[in-house]
Amino acid sequence: MIQSGAINKHKRMKKKILVVDDEITIRTLLEKFLSHTYEVTAVSNGQEGLDWLQTGNIPDLMIVDLEMPVLDGYDYVKNVRSSGYFKDIPIMMLSGVDSSSERVKCYKLGANDFMIKPFNPEELSLKIEIVLSHHNE
Repeated sequence: MIQSGAINKHKRMKKKILVVDDEITIRTLLEKFLSHTYEVTAVSNGQEGLDWLQTGNIPDLMIVDLEMPVLDGYDYVKNVRSSGYFKDIPIMMLSGVDSSSERVKCYKLGANDFMIKPFNPEELSLKIEIVLSHHNE
């Protein structure tokens, strides 16, 4: 007879990803594409993302757009990285603008990776795996 504790040990919990993007098409695409592998929560701006975190939710990774209303990606990263509780959560930035200076600014603020929109979902998925594997080492 197998005890329920033994079953739970073998059942892997899905890692959690928070998507912060004001474009509903991007949020929907990411939710549909990533939900097979991850537990995905999507919000429409940086303030909603911070509010979600502050209610006790801890994602394994955050995917954050740069240009958003209310609180943009730069300010979102600044807020998360200055927080003692959330500062180590990996952040992957998304941007519609392919600019080296934007990428550098994001990395200096503490982003772990950067992708340009539109993006190849398979490439994004591989980058997520890489960021999560480096974070868990």
